[in-house]
Amino acid sequence: MLLVKMVQFIFPYYCDPKVEIGRFQNTAVEINQDYVEAHNIKVVRRDTGGGAVYVDRGAVNMCCILENDGTIYGDFKKFYEPGIDALHQLGATEVVQSGRNDLAANGKKISGAAMTLIKGRIYGGYSLLLDVDYEPMVNVLKPNRKKIESKGIKSVRSRVGSIRPYLASEYQDVTIHEFKDLMVKQFLGIDDLSEAKRYELTEVDWKVIDEMLDNKYHNWEWNFGRSPRYEYNRDARLTAGTIDISLAIEKGRIAACRIYGDFFGQGDIKDVEALS
Repeated sequence: MLLVKMVQFIFPYYCDPKVEIGRFQNTAVEINQDYVEAHNIKVVRRDTGGGAVYVDRGAVNMCCILENDGTIYGDFKKFYEPGIDALHQLGATEVVQSGRNDLAANGKKISGAAMTLIKGRIYGGYSLLLDVDYEPMVNVLKPNRKKIESKGIKSVRSRVGSIRPYLASEYQDVTIHEFKDLMVKQFLGIDDLSEAKRYELTEVDWKVIDEMLDNKYHNWEWNFGRSPRYEYNRDARLTAGTIDISLAIEKGRIAACRIYGDFFGQGDIKDVEALS
């Protein structure tokens, strides 16, 4: 498979409960802050566009870095091919791509993907919902009503499903760790993880990672700071995604502008906002 050959690194993981905010979203609008604080759920903004997602130890996240040959970026059909093939090999043949950047089984969303360009490479990933804990998912997210209505559904709960019921009988009792390993082996076309070439992080790598956490991903300004609301606000559901524009008007002119949404973009939205 061409895309697998282009993968330079793959990072499969599962984690404690968290909300991932899309690169261009307004955190204050997307989450229930009271619920987040009461249940000690982490909130972090990712570098890729798309919408907010809740993930926990019932989901495996498949992240990877790929060569950019000019054909993959923005093409979620190609991006998802190895994942779909892997799930089909595990018995979940009902899984298909749905909409712009989702996977679904019998109409229920079981995965969402995102990608971006960083230093000429494609960084992307997607979550795979083996099991779903609906209570926190429903309470922590506040999706745009127009987005929900555009998909012909009434709520987050009615839209989302889990992968486990679709797996073959021999995989029905897999743990999340076993599911992660199965996906990696299917993805890479290997029989044992010992066949996979591993990169061991060095002390220098860990130092860089710790600095990124301190300066960015644990930083309030990155995760929450881009959230002002001005007096004039309009949002719409377009082909590219949900677009939400907030304007400050002074003496008939735009004095300030903020653009939010679950769209994808290669540049920095601040460059457009600065034109005001």
